[in-house]
Amino acid sequence: KCARPCICVKTLNKLREFCSDSKHPCNRVQDTGSQVSEKVSSCKSFEGSQNISNTNLLSKKTKSIYTPLELQFIEMKEQYKDAILCVECGYKYRFFGKDAEIAAKELNIYCHQDHNFMTASIPTHRLFVHVRRLVAKGYKVGVVKQMETAALKAAGENKSSLFTRKLTALYTKSTLIGEDILFDLDDPVDVEELTADVSDNYLLCICENKESLRDKKKGDVVIGIVAVQPTTGEVVFDSFQDSSSRLELESRVLRLQPVELLLPSDLSTQSERLISSITSVSLRDDRIRIERMEGIHFEYSHAFQLITDFYTRGVLDTTGSQLSIILNLDKPVICSLAAVIMYLKEFNLEKILYNPSNFKQLSSEAEYMTINGTTLKNLEILQNQTDMKTKGSLLWVLDHTKTSFGRRKLKKWVTQPLMKSSEINARLDAVSEILLSESSVFDHIQNHLCKMPDIERGLCSIYHKKCSTQEFFLIVSTLSCLETELQALFPAIRSQVKAPLLQMALLEIPELLSPVKHYLKILNEEAAKAGDKTQLFKDLTEFPTIRKQKDDIQKVISKIQFHLQEIRQIIKNPSAEYVTVSGQEFLIEVKNSLLSSVPSNWVKVGRYVKMSLIFVPAHRQNYNIILLLLLKCRYHFSEYYHSVLKAISHLATVDCIFSLAKVAKQGAYCRPVVQDKGKRIIIKKGRHPVIDVLLGEQDQYVPNSTNLSSDKERVMIITGPNMGGKSSYIKQVALITIMAQIGSYVPAEESIVGIVDGIFTRMGAADNIYKGRSTFMEELTDTAEIIRKATSSSLVILDELGRGTSTHDGIAIAYATLEHFIRDVESLTLFVTHYPSVCDLEKIYPEQVGNYHMAFLVNEEERSEDEENPEFITFLYQITRGVAARSYGLNVAKLADVPEEILKKAAHKSKELEGLINMKRSE
Repeated sequence: KCARPCICVKTLNKLREFCSDSKHPCNRVQDTGSQVSEKVSSCKSFEGSQNISNTNLLSKKTKSIYTPLELQFIEMKEQYKDAILCVECGYKYRFFGKDAEIAAKELNIYCHQDHNFMTASIPTHRLFVHVRRLVAKGYKVGVVKQMETAALKAAGENKSSLFTRKLTALYTKSTLIGEDILFDLDDPVDVEELTADVSDNYLLCICENKESLRDKKKGDVVIGIVAVQPTTGEVVFDSFQDSSSRLELESRVLRLQPVELLLPSDLSTQSERLISSITSVSLRDDRIRIERMEGIHFEYSHAFQLITDFYTRGVLDTTGSQLSIILNLDKPVICSLAAVIMYLKEFNLEKILYNPSNFKQLSSEAEYMTINGTTLKNLEILQNQTDMKTKGSLLWVLDHTKTSFGRRKLKKWVTQPLMKSSEINARLDAVSEILLSESSVFDHIQNHLCKMPDIERGLCSIYHKKCSTQEFFLIVSTLSCLETELQALFPAIRSQVKAPLLQMALLEIPELLSPVKHYLKILNEEAAKAGDKTQLFKDLTEFPTIRKQKDDIQKVISKIQFHLQEIRQIIKNPSAEYVTVSGQEFLIEVKNSLLSSVPSNWVKVGRYVKMSLIFVPAHRQNYNIILLLLLKCRYHFSEYYHSVLKAISHLATVDCIFSLAKVAKQGAYCRPVVQDKGKRIIIKKGRHPVIDVLLGEQDQYVPNSTNLSSDKERVMIITGPNMGGKSSYIKQVALITIMAQIGSYVPAEESIVGIVDGIFTRMGAADNIYKGRSTFMEELTDTAEIIRKATSSSLVILDELGRGTSTHDGIAIAYATLEHFIRDVESLTLFVTHYPSVCDLEKIYPEQVGNYHMAFLVNEEERSEDEENPEFITFLYQITRGVAARSYGLNVAKLADVPEEILKKAAHKSKELEGLINMKRSE
């Protein structure tokens, strides 16, 4: 009992030593440099565990004494309560307690009781697989490593004490970057064992500010967001006023598709409902991870202090320009950025925020078409609404990219159609050239793209100093090969490539990558692939600083090699050489029969049937010197981060152009004519791009034309039978418009598009329990948002507005809303309805409005005069002038196998009601 207060005091003191004196949290993840540069004796993290290893501290549950390793784990877990800890123990990583139970469940590994904790383990060489699996399921994972090998430990002064261990890495969905999760180049890995690589890994931080409201209404708020991709280096921000429906926030979340959200603990009820709604529809392994921070960290005074310290102390900013850029941002954005800085410090990834001049604003109405979250969902632009997968979406149709970074850029293109005809036509010119050119240049480039690893993420891991020698060599060799390839094609590119967008990108890439080839010259390929850091560099004539450090390393290695002569004499083996086993270098193999002749201070670290592995203590100091020197000469490559990143961006653009060219080759696609002046959408024999691909060659999609123009007919009222193709038609018009402004060919014989500034849709019928809204409330909320945002240059699509309430109220709302768009907004509008009264607007506005219906044939079955059966409908899927007299809903009921007696009763009732309505009209 007396021991417990002592233990508590020691633990508290160690926690105080670990924490920073400042208001801001220090890095919880050890930097690569500090791992080696700090001596074991000065380690503050867990050295106290060694002092209490013999203390009779009992487990309340098992009534047995904690082992030194268990005490060490308890201390670590106190600091990282929210993480699953993988603790290195020799040749395996172990999980303890609840962590072990979670790991056993998620990784399908064995879990058992060992002393006072449940425990599970994985081999060290499979760490990257299991870390990825746990992270994919939404967990934060910490990797705790031994800070010395068994050989160094045994050769040291404290060989009987507990291994010193430190948390060397933390991983979540957005911060999955580091050596622990990388693949070895030559390691055969079953791809199915790993989680699918997500194209985007955004960490999105949301901050609310009610003080900055222009028009104060209940639930309204000003929101600032910062989204970061630590794996690629991208940083975007935005600030906007949002209503209680949070449609603006929803649009941005759906566009970014973050894998992780950083939220204040006091987020508003309306925003919490939206977050719950979005996360509820995601799949098990795709679920968004949520991290909470105390509300005080989002307060402006706290954020201002943190930002000022970060950009004046942490960044070399002598002019103050970096800080000036940040302080000119809106307050909610600054608060979000401060929270992101605090969070990324835990992972040693805050460097990605050092250069605010590279930050980009997400919403720019002058540059990109407005596509809100509702439209993204309704048009299935990024994912289908059936199983939330990419297949069946517009992105799926357009994505024929060869590289991961190209795929990420194409996704941005799809969600941000351009607003300037010059930029759109530049892309179209590039696509046209690839289609028509017979130059071999494009074949060479495409072949090279197919072999590309994800160099954008690889470059970022180098920048964060979290890459292995294998990955470093892979990235450098890939970039060098690309530079050489394009340099060889330089004359052909100049003479044969005419499209300015393509020519500029292809000519600039070699210049931006010119420093890379120097690094390839100095790298030792065999050493890099083997992970041998001592022999990583072979030629340093152009790098005097690194050369000096390399020479220092060689001097130390020479000392160790010189000592080998003496070792050979001692073990009576003139051909003995140093060996490396499981990362432990400079080991000696000695026959077991000769162990008696080995000096007593030599350390045995392994034993086989005939041989034993021996570590010579004299090498301990020299080996540590090697590691320290290597830390100084690695990662100089990251100095060229921004220029290489620009080259990768150019390459991604080229990949996207090739992808759009592949789409255009599918057949019956045309180049759209895009105009700045004149609001019009003219499509001749257009097809729905997604359905056309899904049908394939077996079923031919029925093409339809569209002719909307501001100076002629700008509104189409569309009626017709259920399942007749109305919704597919209006989606087709919207998707073709988006494709045209992306810079893609479109599925039509001919297309003319005047620049559309936004596409707004109200489709479908479903409630939203998480937001507390009924089906009709959802309809009207979306409609109200469209009324506020749509302009005369917008495309508005309303599908069966008013169906969520009584017939009279529904007709009134549909009629009044459509008339508002005809008379006041003057937007291009597609309005689908089953209300005949709405069609009367054509008589009032004959020049602006046209009535259309989806054509069909009625095939009445043979029946007796007294028998009443629903008609059988043949759909023609052809848009036709005029109003459909009826919707023929009973035909759908028949197709759905509703019982015959119910159909007959419904048919009788339908005729009866139809007769009553006709009588009232005649009166």
